[in-house]
Amino acid sequence: MKAALKAAVSVAALCFAAPAWAQDLPNPPGNLEKLGNFRTTGEMTDIPTIPQTGPKAEAIKKTLTQIKLPPGFKISLYAIVPDARHMAVGPQGVALFVGTRKTKVYAVTDRDKDRVADEVKQFAPSIGFSVPNGVCFSKDGFLFIAEQNRVLTFPAAEFFYEGADVAAFQVVKGGELIPKEEESYNHTARVCRVGPDDKLYITLGQPFNVFAPEKMDHYKEAGIGGIIRMDRDGKNREVFAWGIRNSVGMDFNPKDKSLWFTDNQVDGMGDDIPPGELNRADKPGLNFGFPYYGGGKVRTTEYKDQQAPTNVVFPQVEMEAHAADLGMTFYNGTQFPAKYRGGIFSAQHGSWNRTTPVGARIMFTSLKPDGTADKTEVFADGWKTKDGEYLGRPVDVAVLIDGSLLVSDDLAGAIYRISYQR
Repeated sequence: MKAALKAAVSVAALCFAAPAWAQDLPNPPGNLEKLGNFRTTGEMTDIPTIPQTGPKAEAIKKTLTQIKLPPGFKISLYAIVPDARHMAVGPQGVALFVGTRKTKVYAVTDRDKDRVADEVKQFAPSIGFSVPNGVCFSKDGFLFIAEQNRVLTFPAAEFFYEGADVAAFQVVKGGELIPKEEESYNHTARVCRVGPDDKLYITLGQPFNVFAPEKMDHYKEAGIGGIIRMDRDGKNREVFAWGIRNSVGMDFNPKDKSLWFTDNQVDGMGDDIPPGELNRADKPGLNFGFPYYGGGKVRTTEYKDQQAPTNVVFPQVEMEAHAADLGMTFYNGTQFPAKYRGGIFSAQHGSWNRTTPVGARIMFTSLKPDGTADKTEVFADGWKTKDGEYLGRPVDVAVLIDGSLLVSDDLAGAIYRISYQR
């Protein structure tokens, strides 16, 4: 452990020694600069943990008895994590990192490896976060956190996370992920992935239901309403894909390196239109149709009289309207039956803009031999009662090292584990 930690510090120092961009730092004043120079901040050293037992845990377990799964699968409570959103599984198997739409990121540790968390505590509490929803790892152990308007990286996060001070550096300075004048309370939950090209990919939802035409050129240039990519140190930023309303889930197909992502459709057009989307980008520069299309091939009212681009890429899968398709992951494990290997699990958060609620479930999409979508079906369901009351709202899915599937739920404040018994 000491040797690994020493090596991690050496790598971090080599990659980020005396970064010029580490001088312009947000709150808390000076903390990032101190951490970037491997100095203590003087903040608290004893980090409180989140209770994992008691009435709340029992209530969640009761809800899980109502979840419907295919034969052979079971679901259990993995961890109580307040406001749990997107997840990043540590490549060393040491900890799970969980983002939120508030001000905290959590580290989840299963110390005895019984596939139930023993400890949940705040990650990097000496740093002030703002909507740190997006968390993702590089293969060599760097954790990236995409906030509302900043991106940070944490070398060797799995080895530093135990204390309040964590080695941390800015990839994109505060106020430079999007123009500050475009900051909004709406559609600000970023997600990130480190791609097979070792570049950092980040989704940038546009803040409106449908933005006005005068925003078009500005948003195209900044990548708002799209997916951007950059080197891991923030250099060479470019817009990878555009014409996306608000994507809150993406992953790379390990077989053909294509990027898949979910997208949320336009609200206010009716209960059954437009559809939600699961998209595929097999190369950079593609246009996925928004704001001319509100979801699938349904034209938006605001742009119905304007000529849509001729090169629009339509979704691989049209999901049920307003189910709020969020996090997704390719299943790269071996615990589940062969049917699921190489396919896509995705989470539906559940509708708000619909007379009869839909969603609050986990979907599975299989792929054809050519890498395109085949069939989509419900995999896990039951977080919504027959009266439309939400017992939970799934946000993200992630594959644990043992091949089981984790599901986050920001309503219940929990993470579930779905496993398969042969």
